[in-house]
Amino acid sequence: MHKAYFDVDCQKCPRLAAFLCDVKEKNPTYYAKPVTPFGDENAQLLIVGLAPGMHGANATGRPFTGDFAGLLLYETLYEFGFSNQPYSTALHDGLVLKNARITNAVKCLPPQNKPTGEEVNRCNAFLRAELTSLPERAVVLALGNIAHQAVLKALGLKSSSAKFAHNACFEFDKHRTLVSSYHTSRYNIQTKRLTQPMFNAVFETISALLR
Repeated sequence: MHKAYFDVDCQKCPRLAAFLCDVKEKNPTYYAKPVTPFGDENAQLLIVGLAPGMHGANATGRPFTGDFAGLLLYETLYEFGFSNQPYSTALHDGLVLKNARITNAVKCLPPQNKPTGEEVNRCNAFLRAELTSLPERAVVLALGNIAHQAVLKALGLKSSSAKFAHNACFEFDKHRTLVSSYHTSRYNIQTKRLTQPMFNAVFETISALLR
């Protein structure tokens, strides 16, 4: 993975670094490091989540892997032809993404799954480099408002330039588009704030943009 948009040894956020050390001590088998973006390095679709989950990406070392939030995401990626299988359970389960990559606005697990604004800002340089690396006619899918705002910041845009809304599109240059969606979290799905048809509609939008 390119050093400009990921550093597994990053220690820029003291609170997060200390928390990861504590988590690793209590859970020796957990990955408990900054989580590497996963997928095709030349992908036209970049999916941006918030941060690794305690028993998901933080445990397995792969974004959205091993936790509830990944279930709908990976099923939908498979359904729309972006992966070779509809599930992601472990780092070496054979999953391959096609023309898609998954990253996070914050690469380290935050306490209570809530990064501070300062932590989001510190990690933003990595996201900025990753966005810069995207090819023409790329689509960025932001899962949740915090990821949406982090993408805007990384693009050097004001938060007011594109209001977060489910399945909303914002063309940030002549060739690339930001699409926003409610996060695939357990809470959003169980409360039906996000349903499978709603998430499918987002990927229909993405597929049309990439065509």
